[in-house]
Amino acid sequence: MRAAVIVFPGSNCDRDMVLALRESGADVTTVWHKDAELPQDLDLVAIPGGFSFGDYLRCGAIAAQSPICRAVVEHANRGGYVLGVCNGFQVLTETGIVPGALMRNSGLKFLCKTVALTVATENSAFTSSYAQGSEIQVPIAHLDGNYFVTDAELTMMRDEDRIAFRYSDNPNGSADSIAGVLSSNRRVLGMMPHPERAIEAQMGSADGQALFRALVGQTIAA
Repeated sequence: MRAAVIVFPGSNCDRDMVLALRESGADVTTVWHKDAELPQDLDLVAIPGGFSFGDYLRCGAIAAQSPICRAVVEHANRGGYVLGVCNGFQVLTETGIVPGALMRNSGLKFLCKTVALTVATENSAFTSSYAQGSEIQVPIAHLDGNYFVTDAELTMMRDEDRIAFRYSDNPNGSADSIAGVLSSNRRVLGMMPHPERAIEAQMGSADGQALFRALVGQTIAA
């Protein structure tokens, strides 16, 4: 699998994302946000966490206007895989690739801890190695992780089985305890928790490994 990790000014999880993908068998390159095109024959684009452009305006709003994001939208529209984590999830909502918006945590405090997630669906390349209903441990690190969607969008995502992960104990006020959502074609995942920080037991949890290995394996098979 050929993957690209997008780097913005203020990205701070890009190396973690590169490592997680390479450890899972992907051929990974990094792409600067001012580039207008993605590498040829690319399978996956990953947008990492951090504080792109200092999180001025809305988180991810400036990054979503970068030249490379037009190419990311085109990649997604062609059926390519996209993974957006934390600030990357915020960028995905700002581009409209996935629905909703990320607002300030309900407690108005930055949260940095490992939380329990419930796997809401196993029907995606990202979640196929987990059992639906199982619980995994993944760290969070965000101030603006309170996921908001309209009632109509929430009903649609429930009906279409597009909620990937839920918080077992909602830390930030997200609607329906949502921690991660899928696009309509199920090839884009946006999530606030950091699976790339949970790939080795000595980091506190290795539960993120399954996400990357399933994604790389299924993409190769496809």
